[in-house]
Amino acid sequence: MARRLPAPVSAGLLLAALLPLAACGGGSKDRPKADLAASRVTTIGVNAYLWRATLDTLSFMPLAQTDSNGGVVVTDWYIDPNTPGERMKLTVSILDQDLRADAVRVAASRQVSQNGAWVDAPVKAATVQKLEEIILTKARDLRRMAIG
Repeated sequence: MARRLPAPVSAGLLLAALLPLAACGGGSKDRPKADLAASRVTTIGVNAYLWRATLDTLSFMPLAQTDSNGGVVVTDWYIDPNTPGERMKLTVSILDQDLRADAVRVAASRQVSQNGAWVDAPVKAATVQKLEEIILTKARDLRRMAIG
């Protein structure tokens, strides 16, 4: 039975095997331009598309802390004018330098007002998943726009 290598290893081997062939081929008109929209853009310590998408997605919330080298964005408490008895606080962590679905993690805290005091309340898992999807979609869109 054939043994399969883990995806990162086999992808790396495939890349290593194909890289020498990259110089082969036709004239300069056939060569692709430099990939300015590579999935691994890390001039700030983390994937630039994920970082920008995170800031864009959370732009309506007050930011308490941002660390572009560590890839962490922490918001302050945000009260939606439509639901004044509830507030949310988010922490977004960018976990990888590549633009990948598992490279962004959102943690949310929610509180509700009871008798004039803020009390912790559960956050729906769908809320966190939706925010992660929005950030990833925006990051992919930013990458597509960079390709032009």
